[in-house]
Amino acid sequence: MSSLCREVITLQLGHYSNFAGTHWWNLQDASLSYDPESPPGEIQSDVVFREGQTPGGHVTYTPRLIAMDLKGSLRTLRQEGSLYDAGKDTSALTWDGSITMHEESPPAKNSFLEDLDKLDKGEILAEADFPSSSQPQCSARSLSVDTVNSHLARVQKSYRLECSVKVWSDFLRIHLHPRTISVIHQYNHDGEAHRLEAFGQGESLLQGSVLEELEDRLHFFVEECDYLQGFQVLCDLADGFAGLGSKVTELLHDSYGGRGILTWGLLPVSHPDSTPVKDLYRLLNCTLGMVHMASHSSLFCPLTLRGGLGRRPSSPTTFTHLSYDPSLWYHSSSVLALALDTLTAPYRLRNNSVPMWQLADDLAVSGRKVVAAYGAVPFPMMHGSSLPDALSTYTDVLPWRPLSGCAEAGDGRCYGQWATLKGFEGQKLISSLAAGTKPPTPLHSLHSGEDVLASYIRSFYPSAPLALQLVSTPSELAPPFPQIFSQSLGAQGFLEGQPPPPGSTPRVISSVPVMTSLQSGPALDPWLSELHRGVSAFDIRRVAPSFLSQGPEVSDYQEALEQLRLLARCYRDDSRGVMRSSSEEEDDD
Repeated sequence: MSSLCREVITLQLGHYSNFAGTHWWNLQDASLSYDPESPPGEIQSDVVFREGQTPGGHVTYTPRLIAMDLKGSLRTLRQEGSLYDAGKDTSALTWDGSITMHEESPPAKNSFLEDLDKLDKGEILAEADFPSSSQPQCSARSLSVDTVNSHLARVQKSYRLECSVKVWSDFLRIHLHPRTISVIHQYNHDGEAHRLEAFGQGESLLQGSVLEELEDRLHFFVEECDYLQGFQVLCDLADGFAGLGSKVTELLHDSYGGRGILTWGLLPVSHPDSTPVKDLYRLLNCTLGMVHMASHSSLFCPLTLRGGLGRRPSSPTTFTHLSYDPSLWYHSSSVLALALDTLTAPYRLRNNSVPMWQLADDLAVSGRKVVAAYGAVPFPMMHGSSLPDALSTYTDVLPWRPLSGCAEAGDGRCYGQWATLKGFEGQKLISSLAAGTKPPTPLHSLHSGEDVLASYIRSFYPSAPLALQLVSTPSELAPPFPQIFSQSLGAQGFLEGQPPPPGSTPRVISSVPVMTSLQSGPALDPWLSELHRGVSAFDIRRVAPSFLSQGPEVSDYQEALEQLRLLARCYRDDSRGVMRSSSEEEDDD
């Protein structure tokens, strides 16, 4: 029951990872409360946030975060932020020569950012709405979270940013520490020239000034932690950031041994500039990135709404009560962020938290460091009903959908599973049948929410090791989270008996329940084997020689493919053994 704060440092490597990370931090920000009368929440925000102080003496509360991206990826956001801005130097210039002025118009801000600027200038809120000077400055423009949420909702009930979001900072609602953003100037975010497209380019980046800057930022955040439990790394898999992430996780592994390293490899559903050659590069980046980052991490999990990791994936993942556009990074990353909010909850709890290393040890058995994620986003629960009622409507199929491009095996085999249900606040976890009433299902006869959920999952995986966590607090949705939810949901994300009448104002969903599962099982064997077959089907020296121009060496590439083949073998049925002879493998092939 200890509430000891075990800090986590987050690293976001790449543009899509910063999209998902921005949504994730906005979700954390929306759940914060500075009301001294409120009891402490279930989620301990100090695990991922840090308290600091500006040069002017104002207390700040910012993410413990290092975010890396390319030149031109920030648009209106200053790299050093504005929270610690000491003001411009107004000292007189001593230059006596002629001066030529070149004025460039700044990028236009969308309606959400404009409203944040108005909050900053006090053009929306009355003076009484501002917090006291002693209140931490975390949320949008130095205002308390509750105040910002309510007033943004009042100013504009929902922001339609689908056409205006170009980069992740276009919907960032929190202040960042000056040491958070690291811009890689060697490569451009936009345009065809100087793109970070290949694994070897990313690998070669982590040296010289880039390495020194990263180590400096890591030391800054690590040294202020009292009980650092580890690092959560969000890394793009489709481009050169896969190579950078491989070197970053290797650095973390070598420099901070014993700390947990949970790496989430992110892939968008599609890219706006796809060509056959670029798709081939992305497949190679994904393959090499997965092999290397898995070897240096405590646990590695791809996160994507693609139908697979290969060049010809099936249709994107769909959810019954979501209506999102898979081609929009702003949409797909918001779904992954909602899932990630629940996936990461176990090691962020105030009480009964599960350290990163324990979560990894429970799943990464016998070298199986790659896991697949699944999620019910949102979890389909009728308002006013009970958990047994919700689960008993899914007797033939589990309510969650793939979040890693990996379908479940469907045969009840699993080496280990972590399941988390978050956001059932206000609903009943057990049935409340009158005395003498026969329970309609076995789930209705159980006496705790943990027993209900465990019994339900074990009906699909009867012999698999299972750990689970129930968290009452929902994922709070604040502007500008996209309104991608079905109108069959109520404001708190629970199913309603009737949709709103035609012509009425659409419901704005303010929170949602989510259920997730991390699994290690035989389903990963065909998934990884298909990836291996895809990259082994061609001669890279003939088809994509430029991919190897900056590394890796051909021998290193071939070794990585062999590691992927052996990794897939690890997930074959335990009854046949993890380690098998070459003759047995030849028989299978």
